[in-house]
Amino acid sequence: MTMPGTIRFEDGAAYERYMGKWSQSVAVRLLDWLAPPPGWRWLDVGCGNGAFTEILGERCAPGALHGIDPSDAQLAFARSRPVSRFARFIAGNAMALPFPEDRFDAAVMPLVISFVPRPATGVGEMARVVRPAGLVAAYIWDTAGGGFPYETLHNELRSRGVAVPAPPSPEASRKEVLGALWAEAGLVDVETRVFEVQRIFENFEDYWKTIFGAPSVGSTLAGMGAAELARLNADLREKLPVESDGRLILKARANAVRGTVPAKRRA
Repeated sequence: MTMPGTIRFEDGAAYERYMGKWSQSVAVRLLDWLAPPPGWRWLDVGCGNGAFTEILGERCAPGALHGIDPSDAQLAFARSRPVSRFARFIAGNAMALPFPEDRFDAAVMPLVISFVPRPATGVGEMARVVRPAGLVAAYIWDTAGGGFPYETLHNELRSRGVAVPAPPSPEASRKEVLGALWAEAGLVDVETRVFEVQRIFENFEDYWKTIFGAPSVGSTLAGMGAAELARLNADLREKLPVESDGRLILKARANAVRGTVPAKRRA
């Protein structure tokens, strides 16, 4: 996915290292919460490089699995995953899903809704393509509450006067907004939940290399001068929680939502 002049989701391998591993940690928690039966037909909206799709395929025994994303480069990475043996990855837009009504049993939007220019349209599209009594769910980092995995990095950049690009719909990361979007789409039995996850980096160097793959600030870091980067490196070493063995154990928090398509759709 590419946002004009700001956040670029085009490198599947870099995204995997930077965010894919974080996303999969939340995916496991989400799918345990959803507890879907085997054999369902699933749609992964904004599948990107297939990080969530892979976990879904491993844990849920889907009867059919589709991933949709506007980035050809991300889709190419997704098609290199083992899940591509039975998953179909196609190009498309979350606000105009290329599927008929009632095509799926469940649709999920992982780490995407803040990047949808019209979130309500995206939720409505998921509800449209899921059958009555089917499931619509999503999760997104709690950026408003400081739950983003690389919050310390972003804060350091802002303190230096560096603008950190924001997605087009940052308000959609709030738990109460997610619940409202699902209710407004006519979904019922709407529930929200908060998932806290952590990730272990082998050492600071592992973290430092990883952040250069950031869709939001990777190009900014790459364009900084050597002295400026050295100061940022030193400040991050001081502020990040480095363990006695050199590992970094970072935490993040995601907001999740689920709802059911009503047995009788609204006219």
